Amino acid sequence: MTNKRSSEEFLYERIAIVIEQQILKGILKVGEKIPSLRTICREYGVSQSTALQAYYFLESKALIEARPQSGYFVCKSPGKILGVPVVSNPSEHLLEGTIDSLVSRVYDNLGDNEKHIPLSLGLPANEWLPIAKLNKSLMQAMRQMEGSGIPLAHPQGSEKLRKQIARWAFAMEANLNPDNIIITSGCLNAISYCMMALTEPGDTIILESPISFGMIQVAQSLRLNIVELPCHAETGIDLNVLEDNLRKTPIKLILMITNFSNPLGSCMPDENKKSLVELLERYNVPLIENDINADVYFGNQRPKSCKTFDKTGLVLWCGSVSKSLAPGYRVGWVEPGRFKAQVLKKKLCHAITSTSITEEAIAIFLENGRYETHLRKLRNTTYLNYLQYIKAVNEFFPEGTKASRPRGGFVLWLELDKSIDTVILYEQAIKQKISIAPGKMFTLRNQFNNCIRLNFGLNWNDQTAHSLKILGQIAKGLIR
Repeated sequence: MTNKRSSEEFLYERIAIVIEQQILKGILKVGEKIPSLRTICREYGVSQSTALQAYYFLESKALIEARPQSGYFVCKSPGKILGVPVVSNPSEHLLEGTIDSLVSRVYDNLGDNEKHIPLSLGLPANEWLPIAKLNKSLMQAMRQMEGSGIPLAHPQGSEKLRKQIARWAFAMEANLNPDNIIITSGCLNAISYCMMALTEPGDTIILESPISFGMIQVAQSLRLNIVELPCHAETGIDLNVLEDNLRKTPIKLILMITNFSNPLGSCMPDENKKSLVELLERYNVPLIENDINADVYFGNQRPKSCKTFDKTGLVLWCGSVSKSLAPGYRVGWVEPGRFKAQVLKKKLCHAITSTSITEEAIAIFLENGRYETHLRKLRNTTYLNYLQYIKAVNEFFPEGTKASRPRGGFVLWLELDKSIDTVILYEQAIKQKISIAPGKMFTLRNQFNNCIRLNFGLNWNDQTAHSLKILGQIAKGLIR
């Protein structure tokens, strides 16, 4: 199996490469205006969204810049182009111990944003969220619900919300049944129920490497054997390596973030997702798919999910609005395929039900069309922030720094000089009230010691820019 990409992706990159060559050869000179989006659409016969994606790609390489109400221009100083982090290469041997101590140190200041710059998180700034409109939905829910939402709700969760999630799934071309959806207290809670339902202590599971520390911690708490597989920073897990492992080792389940993974930001091509689902069916192995970031995409359409291609119920599709809309509401869900009874049983054992008032508020928000309006603005703001971060890393961080190329989500993965220990970088940065996430948090093996994850979901202002400058200076001082 090979990693495939859609013809549309090749098209916008082909347009970008043509313009890039004109810049590098001096045909388009520094400060000159490049062809308008309308011109690109006419000359190449493409949609405006495809033309815009080509220009986004050039912006991410610091070759062009947008000037409000004027168009796009060749940058005054294109600068160095950051390399892409190498494909991860986890060893076969699991290190002793857990990552709990490091995670606790990094997240001890969670919620203390006034005193620390939370570059360690993976969330949008509160200022980007439609808080006033959410408050209206919450008040409306209180008025409409029996007992103002105080009585216990059905264990599966709000019927209205389940219907809205199923309706929203059409964006990824999946036909979901609301009766098979279970509402949970966030995405990680959904993943936990799924893992508890499908595994027993001593079972072996497969994770991407690197991957969200929360998913690692859940697996460790269930005393599971973890196999970490290599990932490409742009396209995700290598399906050939995955199949080799399925062939050689009894695997109980696979756990992946297929769209805009955390922390790499990789997005598995849709063709690969289809191949992955076919692989699952061949070996009869379930996939827990964490799809929490998919709505915050930078392209012209939402990427599909593995659930889109699932015909046999082997994909347990987990999502939430915790990243895109209301982190503190803790509203998530799972469409568990053929495993509904097992997953619902775990929810009944551990929670009985979830918080009905916030579920109803989110359902109302989705029902009124406010979510898509919010997302359009959020995607644009987040993408522009990502470009600012790339420019800052280019300017302030040590020569040779590599950066991921996320096409959605909120996190940027940096690979620094091999001599830099990013736990020490964290310790020195926190003294400056800057919190980062060291790479060691996202693996159980001896790797990523020189990597960090940064949150580009913060407001871009002088304070954020200054924090990145300080972080870059500290990193330069740690090179041996």
